[in-house]
Amino acid sequence: MGRAFEFRKARKMKRWAAMAKTFTRIGKDIVIAVKEGGPDPDANARLRAVMQNAKAANMPKDNIERAIKRATDKNTENYKEVLFEGYGPHGIAILIETATDNNNRTVANIRSYFNKCDGSLGTSGSVEFMFDHTCNFRISAEGMDPEELELEMIDFGAEEVFVDDDGILIYAPFESFGTIQKELEGRNIEILSSGFERIPQVTKKLSPGETADIEKLLEKIEEDDDVQNVYHTMEETTDE
Repeated sequence: MGRAFEFRKARKMKRWAAMAKTFTRIGKDIVIAVKEGGPDPDANARLRAVMQNAKAANMPKDNIERAIKRATDKNTENYKEVLFEGYGPHGIAILIETATDNNNRTVANIRSYFNKCDGSLGTSGSVEFMFDHTCNFRISAEGMDPEELELEMIDFGAEEVFVDDDGILIYAPFESFGTIQKELEGRNIEILSSGFERIPQVTKKLSPGETADIEKLLEKIEEDDDVQNVYHTMEETTDE
């Protein structure tokens, strides 16, 4: 198996366990998608993808519809997607994706988390190059041959296809998202969920004490309402 498989295996169940936080994150994704491409999912591929993710997360239909309606209100503030980069203690690179309606507040908060945990907020481009920006799609494994699917999807940018407990996962470079989404939909293959991840090219193994230092910083960052996703170069262990 490749790096995407190992990355997914290590992160499973580690982050976004709180349902309320997940719904807040998806709600922001809906607002961004509607502001960008309109409220009709049939004409807005990004909104269609977010709605699939909302369904996969068991987000109530009423919540989804309210978020779409709220996003169409001209008085609803749009969220700006901002990437933050920095180093935690022990030389661990950290990449933070945020969606904010007040960048000054978000910058101040993120900087304070790094400062309080012996880290440092970096400049744009300081650690982003250490991560591969990928897209992924989850589909049902029923009636599908993963190896055959991988051979077929390579032509559309797929780099890795594997099976886990929840179905088949397809990984590809970030730029291939639209092409693969269109191909799967064209084949009437239901997309259960999709998204983007940043996979570290190299990870660093830490001692239990050092790991605790990083976990303390990650916890502070992830609790921030403006934070959507956090990635790092610390080697993560699995319970298996």
